[in-house]
Amino acid sequence: MATHILGIRHHGPGSAKNVRAFLEELKPDIVLIEGPPEADGILAWTDDEELKPPVAILCYQPDDPQRSVFYPFAEFSSEWQAIRYARENKIHVRFFDLPILNYFGIEKEKREAPKEDDLADPVHLNNATAEAEEEVRIKADPISYLAEAAGYEDGEKWWEQMFEHRQNCEQVFDAVREAMESLRETLPLPLDRREQLREAYMRKMIRQAEKEMFQNIAVICGAWHVPALVSMPKQKDDNELLKGLPKVKVDCTWIPWTYSRLSYRSGYGAGINSPGWYEHVWKHPADDGTRWMAKVAQLFRQKGMDTSVAHVIEAVRLAEGLAALRGLSKAGLEELNEATLSVLCNGENVLLKLINDELIVSNKLGEVPSSTPKPPLQVDIEKLQKKLRLAASAGYKDYTFDLRKNTDLERSILLHRLQLLGIQWGRQMQVQGKGTFKEQWRLQWDPAFSVDIIEKGGWGNTVEEAASKFIVQKAQEATLLLQVSKMLLDTLPAELHAAVEVLIVQVNNLAAASGDVVQLMEAVPALVNVSRYGNVRKTDAELVTNILVGMITRICVSLPNAVTAIDEDAAQKLLELMFQLNDAVNVLTQPTITEEWQQALKIISGNQNTSPVVAGYAVRLLFDYKMLEGAELVTTFNFRMSRTNPPDTSAAWLEGFLKGSGTILLIDNELWNVVNGWVSGLDPDVFTQVLPLLRRTFSNFSQPERRKLGEKVKSGKTASATVVKETNFNYERAKLGIPVVLQMLGLGR
Repeated sequence: MATHILGIRHHGPGSAKNVRAFLEELKPDIVLIEGPPEADGILAWTDDEELKPPVAILCYQPDDPQRSVFYPFAEFSSEWQAIRYARENKIHVRFFDLPILNYFGIEKEKREAPKEDDLADPVHLNNATAEAEEEVRIKADPISYLAEAAGYEDGEKWWEQMFEHRQNCEQVFDAVREAMESLRETLPLPLDRREQLREAYMRKMIRQAEKEMFQNIAVICGAWHVPALVSMPKQKDDNELLKGLPKVKVDCTWIPWTYSRLSYRSGYGAGINSPGWYEHVWKHPADDGTRWMAKVAQLFRQKGMDTSVAHVIEAVRLAEGLAALRGLSKAGLEELNEATLSVLCNGENVLLKLINDELIVSNKLGEVPSSTPKPPLQVDIEKLQKKLRLAASAGYKDYTFDLRKNTDLERSILLHRLQLLGIQWGRQMQVQGKGTFKEQWRLQWDPAFSVDIIEKGGWGNTVEEAASKFIVQKAQEATLLLQVSKMLLDTLPAELHAAVEVLIVQVNNLAAASGDVVQLMEAVPALVNVSRYGNVRKTDAELVTNILVGMITRICVSLPNAVTAIDEDAAQKLLELMFQLNDAVNVLTQPTITEEWQQALKIISGNQNTSPVVAGYAVRLLFDYKMLEGAELVTTFNFRMSRTNPPDTSAAWLEGFLKGSGTILLIDNELWNVVNGWVSGLDPDVFTQVLPLLRRTFSNFSQPERRKLGEKVKSGKTASATVVKETNFNYERAKLGIPVVLQMLGLGR
């Protein structure tokens, strides 16, 4: 009976090649692999040709799917090659890490334990120190630590030279074992409870295999654990450590994975820098760089950039020269990148980033068989993806939908429903051009959506059912009118009619019960969009419009009192809400509502206790509605800008009056003279005091408006604004021209 411990790096073509070669020579009768024992039952799916790496085992709690963990595999992963060898040769294969049901059970106990318990945990104490961070780093990636000891700044570079490019693989696992033993002896790092439990369970599984009389046992585990499995403590000690561990229910399945998720930048603890490059090394171990450069050239040509065969040849030669200068056996990724940057990219780092994203990391997405166990909601999503020809891909893909076409409308409905469920497969983009019948989306599939799909599967077996029930529940729990209004706006494009009816009733109830004018005003823009969207989506928006009419009426009654005796922050907030409300009134184009709004503006503008900035904006809106013009407007303006008023009050009023546009100052010279005279007459100290307000006012104007106002100030020309004095005006002579003007207009008798 013999047990062989193979210490590996989880994802690397060198380790995978060594493991496969070792197993083929050893011919074991059982293979134990670091991984969750709960997943033993789904290993049979690896025989299916439709299961194509990168893939991952997803382990989750059915009653709390967000408590989940992924075990990813690439074709060049040592564990994947060990699984494939065992399945192909019909020998036993098992995962032998600490069961996830125990791990989740421990985590649940920690969450439910009193906070004081955490203070007594030595792991928590250690985590506060710099030494603990170093311990975690070494245990997470001991290979990089060995690389540093060997004088390499980059652990990937050291690994490539020591393992990926090594042709003679004899005794490599003995070397790894000795290195890890030396590392653990030299740096006696304390193990936290989880690591102790993991290694104790691994030893338990090895003993179990020995009891079952397997004669040739191959153990595939992370290099760090090798010493703990070679020198075993007493069985009694391990059993005592594992006694009474808490458990929870756990399910497992296969899901597609991506190379970007396999990389360090995704946050994956056992990640690698260059999964796309490692796949290339796995498939073409003898490549001197020519094949790789050919792939780079192909990528550049796809992007419309000129790249010749001569470029490729010169880049390969340069990479080989760099490797020779550095004493390396062959050019690695670093040398190839430097050669690419110099020859193919002309020193442009932007192009090198393209190579990194497309080739070095890559956005490859794996596949799993359609017969793999899946929750009903995921089955429905995949069915709709296939029906609507929306392929799930790891890279970005942009779509423009014409909602007048049935297929595009169904695509839009699916994406909106998934968004309601929190599955952000699609992100809606700004549509170029006019019209409400177009939508632009950017789609990118993330393997982590599998967890969200499992979680939301409790609401229904189809996307429509799950989204509808989920939104209804959220609507019934919501207490804020703005929140429900936005939910209604988001739900209408998803065409969930039952949910829309519930939301409309909830909006009506909350609006009727709300006495807060601010809350009512915040909800209006979303509801106006609902009213407009309803016609596009063939949804009856009349009920929403009726609710809006009642809400705006209540706002018009309450707003005049709400804008008095308030501070600057409250005034600015109400100013923005009035801006939005005015747009909403103009969109609705209902005479009754418009009249009520105009009457409210008259009351607001005429009340001396109204906040100055709000009063100024009310006057401006009355001017826009042509209800305050000519001499009456000038009189109001002069009164508000009079020197008898505090300068900061006048400046605030002016800010409100000019909100949104300063064009009125360009076309009405009489108002321009009033403003210009008021500013010119300010004392230097007072001008300094009100300057921030004036700057804020004019900074909101468009650049052409600011330029023209500046030119007007610089020129000082106000001839067109000259007022003809009454004493010089000949009324009798002017009357003689009236019949002529009437005749020219076709109004003469």
